[in-house]
Amino acid sequence: MDFRQTITDHLQESLTVKQKVLSQCVEAIEAAARCWVQGLQAGGKILFCGNGGSAADAQHMAAELVVRLRHHFNRRPLAGLALTVDSSILTAGGNDLGFEAVFARQVEALGRPGDVLTAISTSGNSANVIRAVESARAKGLKTVGLLGGNGGQLVHLVDVPIVVPSLVTAHIQECHITIGHILCQLAEEALCR
Repeated sequence: MDFRQTITDHLQESLTVKQKVLSQCVEAIEAAARCWVQGLQAGGKILFCGNGGSAADAQHMAAELVVRLRHHFNRRPLAGLALTVDSSILTAGGNDLGFEAVFARQVEALGRPGDVLTAISTSGNSANVIRAVESARAKGLKTVGLLGGNGGQLVHLVDVPIVVPSLVTAHIQECHITIGHILCQLAEEALCR
C-alpha cells in the first residue's frame, strides 16, 4: 500500500470538493447565516440533529455557539443545542416511539417559533432527520439543511438547503464542518461585536 499516494489523493479530492462548495454554495451559506442570525436575534436557539458523524458535527457546532469558535474572540454565549447528546431521551424515544421519532419528539418538546433547526444528513434521506424537519415546520421553526449528493428528500423540505456536491461521505462531512465553522463565525460577528 502506498500511504503517501492515499494521503495525497484524499487531500486532493477534498480540495476539489471544497472548490465546488466555493463556486456553488456561497449564496446558500449566506442565506443560512442570515436565518441563524435572525433566529438568535429574536431570542431563539439553533437546534441541531444528525446521525453518526453528523451527530458529532451537531455537537461540535452547538459547542462552538455556546462556548465560542475563536479563542481570541471573547463573547457572550449563543444558544445552540444538539439533539444528539441525551442518551436517556434517545434510548427511551427509540424504544417507545421508534428511532425515526427520536429527533422529532425533541423538536416537539423544545422547539419554539424563532428557533432554527439545522438538519445534517450526508444523503438527505435520513428518516429521523426528515421527521425532525417535518416537526420543526409544523411548529413554525425555520430549517437549514447541511446535505450532500443531490440533497435527497430534505432538499425540498428545508427552508435553506446547503448541498455539498459530492457522493463521498467523508468529503461531505469535511465540508459540513467547514460550513458550520463559517456559520458560527458569521453569527459571532453579527451578534457579538
